Amino acid sequence: MASPEFPRAPWWQSGILYQVYPRSFQDGDGDGVGDLRGLTARLPYLVELGADALWLSPIFTSPMVDFGYDISDYTGIDPLFGTLADFDELVAAAHGHGLKVVLDLVPNHTSDQHPWFLESRTSRDHPRRDWYIWRDGRSGGGPPNNWLSEFGGSAWAFDEATGQFYYHAFLSAQPDLNWRNPQVRRAIAEVMRFWLRRGVDGFRVDVMWHLIKDAEFRDNPPNPDYTPERQPYERLLPVHSTDRPDVHVVVAELRRVMDEFDDRVLIGEIYLPPDKLVAYYGDDLAGAHLPFNFALISTPWQAQAVAALIARYEAALPAGAWPNWVLGNHDRMRIAGRVGPGQARVAAMLLLTLRGTPTMYYGDEIGLPQVPIAPEQVRDPFETNVPGYGVGRDGCRTPMQWDVSANAGFTTGIPWLPLTDDFARRNVAVERDDPRSMLGLYRALIALRRARAELSLGSYAELPTDCADVLAYTRADGGRRMLVALNFSDRPVTVTLPPLAVRAVIVLSTSTERSAEVISDTLHLSSNEGLVLDLAPEI
Repeated sequence: MASPEFPRAPWWQSGILYQVYPRSFQDGDGDGVGDLRGLTARLPYLVELGADALWLSPIFTSPMVDFGYDISDYTGIDPLFGTLADFDELVAAAHGHGLKVVLDLVPNHTSDQHPWFLESRTSRDHPRRDWYIWRDGRSGGGPPNNWLSEFGGSAWAFDEATGQFYYHAFLSAQPDLNWRNPQVRRAIAEVMRFWLRRGVDGFRVDVMWHLIKDAEFRDNPPNPDYTPERQPYERLLPVHSTDRPDVHVVVAELRRVMDEFDDRVLIGEIYLPPDKLVAYYGDDLAGAHLPFNFALISTPWQAQAVAALIARYEAALPAGAWPNWVLGNHDRMRIAGRVGPGQARVAAMLLLTLRGTPTMYYGDEIGLPQVPIAPEQVRDPFETNVPGYGVGRDGCRTPMQWDVSANAGFTTGIPWLPLTDDFARRNVAVERDDPRSMLGLYRALIALRRARAELSLGSYAELPTDCADVLAYTRADGGRRMLVALNFSDRPVTVTLPPLAVRAVIVLSTSTERSAEVISDTLHLSSNEGLVLDLAPEI
């Protein structure tokens, strides 16, 4: 579906990004795993929903040790998902529907089965040796420094054949590329051009803040706030292994590749606080178009905490930078699991009415919960390597639920992960016909956002209230204004409105049952209710 007709804004500003986890969206061949043909068949749903672009988690050739984030061929499609011809068909079909296609680019590391690494480990003298990060151990035989893997244990693996350690920020099967080597940078640039020439509209760059490491390989300092219940990786502060100042030179190079092509977007996966995150927009905004803002995922779900986060983020943005917001993804607990089903509706209204590009995660629009995973069903290597800390990601990666048929219409085979127990009630087909459903709410919110420039492109201003449980703000564009009021509590509240909001008219409620109601000087919000209201035009 084409973006609204806002000619002053590129599609990645006015539109909505929808993340697809391909293994779990639609199986087209009955093997229990989603694939490209299945995804192509479901594109009309994304049009109906109102999404503008789909972002695909990795589909490249891979041993699948980390489900595609361990790539062995950057320009091949893994047979599990289909063929290059299937991909070309997907892009053509998506573009035919007015949808953009964004791919996951994983430039920080490869699979240990990638030809580059297989060559690199053959000899200390091989021309590709310096394509990866190899170091001698410390005296006594230990690893080069104290850096930790995010997936548990040391980030250094010893190679018996050549007598050196190689660095892996994640699994030992995912050796990190050496981004200080210009040959590596040129090789990844060519990978990007390969896909851009095939019509890809952008990349989401995996772990962008990891790309450059400290040139002196200094030890990371201890984390003074670490407590035993936190995962082991958090024992140290990764100040020397991530977010190095010279990473921004690399990001600017990636952006220059994007700028060789028209109307493309560069998105960065970056888990950093707002003041550090915004540096990835680059000098003169020549870095990432959208450094992903994940702060809503980790901020306490309280009105005042969220209001403070929005204020910090808006204040930190460089002049001209466009904001963005994310509620969930393939690495974090589902929003309904974090805040509960009632507040998940409030979260939907927040995401789709804040200033900036929203990214939706597949299934959130039908209220998919965090699915319990039995020990024998665990597939995620993170959970296997670091058990007992709640880091497993399988529960947020379960199959999309389409209808009441066997396996919720996802597959004719055995799903690779379990469905929800209530899939007969929680699916697209059932919710599509119920305007009060979560899907009904999402569709109404998206339609409103697309119709009103105030919500898609307008300015943001917090509106102080006399209730600590309510977050209220205005969105304004071209003299027109809207008010959003969100009750973060499970009790009814009443808010006194300032003069600018008197005689506001309710446009949409999270309950979907209030509309056209004229408000006087007080606003009544039910438990877990959010409202979007029309304000009188500015004079």
